[in-house]
Amino acid sequence: MPSYRDEAVVLRTHRLGEADRIVTLLTKAHGKVRAVAKGVRRTSSKFGARLEPFMVVDVQCWQGRNLDTVQQAVSLAQYGADIASDYERYEAASVMVELADRVTEADSGATQHVLLVGALRALARGEHTSQHILDSYTLRSLALAGWAPSFLQCGRCGRPGPSERFVSALGGAACEECARGGERVEPPVLVQLQRLLEGEWGTLSGVGTYESDRASRLVAAYAEFHLETTLRARAVAERGRLASTPPRGQR
Repeated sequence: MPSYRDEAVVLRTHRLGEADRIVTLLTKAHGKVRAVAKGVRRTSSKFGARLEPFMVVDVQCWQGRNLDTVQQAVSLAQYGADIASDYERYEAASVMVELADRVTEADSGATQHVLLVGALRALARGEHTSQHILDSYTLRSLALAGWAPSFLQCGRCGRPGPSERFVSALGGAACEECARGGERVEPPVLVQLQRLLEGEWGTLSGVGTYESDRASRLVAAYAEFHLETTLRARAVAERGRLASTPPRGQR
């Protein structure tokens, strides 16, 4: 059986037997790969710690029919510890790797790989707020997967904004004629979404909490509509935020 070597991001792992793991990797040249890492749960494993979520590795694998086999893994970037040390970063990274896992089912993965590595690096270094990095990554990843959103003009007819409606099925912003009862959204929130999509970080630092929270909810709704499922990591994080928010009378 042929072997190959590639750069990969570890998306998730599952236990297999007493000492093995199944590792899901987003590689640069081979797309999404599922491979068995034998013996990595033993304390004597030479590369078990390198095959953890959020790690970037140079991996060598044997190609199999259903599952490949990891032969060697060398760390290229160890983002896991810096991300796990901050709960907001960890939440954001968990959503990002789950999204990457879903959008690259049939994608070559090269551009998605580069995008994910950059987002994890920004998270680990704390270059921007975790929520902004997550929302920006989500919009860009969906755009690469073929679901590019429109925020400054109607996603259906192309009429220039400012629009005051948001309809995921129409590609984002929508004029009153096309929306037909879609969710009403303030124009500054749509501008915020466009900045996240384009990565205009210098203009995001002064954005108010309301605009940021509103934009995040719309990003989540847009992603879930096109993926046709709820991202579990995002749902868990949202439940945690709601549980930690005191009732109005106690604020």
